[in-house]
Amino acid sequence: MKDMKAVDEKMILQLGQEYNIPFEDSYELDTAYATFLLSHDKTLYQQQIKNHYQPLQALYFDKVGQLISFQINCNAGGSPNLAWDRDSILTTFPPKQQTKIDNMLSLDKQLKFLHPLKQTSKFNAADYDYVVVIYWNRFMDRQSKRFIKFMQDNSKLSKDKRVKIIYVNNDNIFAMADNKR
Repeated sequence: MKDMKAVDEKMILQLGQEYNIPFEDSYELDTAYATFLLSHDKTLYQQQIKNHYQPLQALYFDKVGQLISFQINCNAGGSPNLAWDRDSILTTFPPKQQTKIDNMLSLDKQLKFLHPLKQTSKFNAADYDYVVVIYWNRFMDRQSKRFIKFMQDNSKLSKDKRVKIIYVNNDNIFAMADNKR
């Protein structure tokens, strides 16, 4: 892992190119996302907050915007590389369940925390059967790159379904949290 530090749009696009992320599908996570997560009652939502605060995530939303599959780094296992396909969970689209589904974030709510970059293309979620939101970052470098590849490969199993993948860089919320320590 690399040091957590803030990144600008230029860095996000450079890394995105290295990680095979299409410019038109690139977003940055608003730092208000952390405030949103932490605004929930920690005694009731501790596990959900922890899950949604993970650096690497893939959230699969169905046509009505409900979360139907959730992959996060802390549940992947593996060493030295995260084992994203442990128990063959990525052999179907959407993937088999890795992390417990919750209703903390619908697709509409999720999209409110995403900032498009200059080269990002607008899309209408209603035009797709599935929208996959992939959280990635610079500080997990090789693990981010591998994760993105695994999720892209999984989306190829969708056959005749219309799938939109959006890639969300979350370096800045972790850099912000690291600076508060």
